[in-house]
Amino acid sequence: MRTRPAPTAAGLALGALADLLLADPRRGHPVAGFGRAAAALERSLWRDSRVAGAGHTAVCVGAAAALGAVLHRGTTGRPIARTVVTAGATWAVLGGTSLGRAADTMAGHLAAGDLPAARAHLPTLAGRDPSGLGEPELVRATVESVAENTSDAAVAPLFWGAVAGLPGLLAYRAANTLDAMVGYRSPRYARFGWAAARFDDVLNWLPARLTAALTVAVAPVAGGSPTGAWRAWQRDGAAHPSPNAGRCEAALAGALGLRLGGRNVYGTRVEERPTLGDGQPPARGDIRRAVRLSRAVWTAAAALAAVSRLRRRGRSA
Repeated sequence: MRTRPAPTAAGLALGALADLLLADPRRGHPVAGFGRAAAALERSLWRDSRVAGAGHTAVCVGAAAALGAVLHRGTTGRPIARTVVTAGATWAVLGGTSLGRAADTMAGHLAAGDLPAARAHLPTLAGRDPSGLGEPELVRATVESVAENTSDAAVAPLFWGAVAGLPGLLAYRAANTLDAMVGYRSPRYARFGWAAARFDDVLNWLPARLTAALTVAVAPVAGGSPTGAWRAWQRDGAAHPSPNAGRCEAALAGALGLRLGGRNVYGTRVEERPTLGDGQPPARGDIRRAVRLSRAVWTAAAALAAVSRLRRRGRSA
């Protein structure tokens, strides 16, 4: 029996296309609104306590999931409405194109020899202290950010949209936004942000590995090596302190023949990151190679997300 395309599949595909063509909404971004609400709630709930932090996470993510469920129910039996709402939500939660544009801006500053502008721009990509960084470290930070955030900003929301539709899209973005806000190892958030950070790790476990697998598959798009991506992922991915980021960074390093890792400074905290890959340290031109590979990875993830929803629709017909 033939079935019509599932509205959720069409919405995921259209939302990914909107992000590819338009990047993030320039005004009134829903994620920014969520962030303001979460910050206001934090001011009321903050305690130096894991329990308080878990409550904050539960309320914020639960509210996002509930909104997704309301939108899902409100569009039941209305395929065009479901498609439009899912497309809008997908566009709002994706950040793949904005990630690439931020990295391209960094490459432009470095090409112009404008290190002050490059340092000022780094916080849009990575949380490390840019004040003492020269071009090699700015390049490495950018390439590592592109690798990690390909999963966080694009593959993971598409994955959870495919698994759970509108509730999955909104709940994932809420959890990932909370991790960016409070999931730091700082005196204020070491305990309060623990739940947000660990929940984000759980939600990103499968998407990060999917990102690495897709990096292997599409490496030739950026002139890269599938064999190198696979080897570095398997050999080096688990050495990273994050249970997820290392898989993405190692796969990209291997695909592009690069060596990532080294000393990172986050305010007063210093981390010595393990070596990922066995090539040369990234140079300025590798930023755009990383962006090209990132775009190929997350557009492949969008296609997989849409196809998986269509297959679910076909099995239920």
